[in-house]
Amino acid sequence: MDKLFDFGNRYARESTWKDFALVKFCLFSMGLAAGTQIPEKHKKKAIGAAACVFAATYIPLMSKVFRLAFRRA
Repeated sequence: MDKLFDFGNRYARESTWKDFALVKFCLFSMGLAAGTQIPEKHKKKAIGAAACVFAATYIPLMSKVFRLAFRRA
């Protein structure tokens, strides 16, 4: 568990405000897709938009995570 916390601290140290903004948008889009009570006729559009935001934010976030995970400490 300590390794996981150390990795999280290293990620936070090497992140900028832009990285944390991406995390916020990513989590927001996941919540929007999972928890909205949108009328059926608009639901597909809302979920599609949330999926686009999620993909656009998740990919750069995970690339940074993998870059940090596989880099020698």
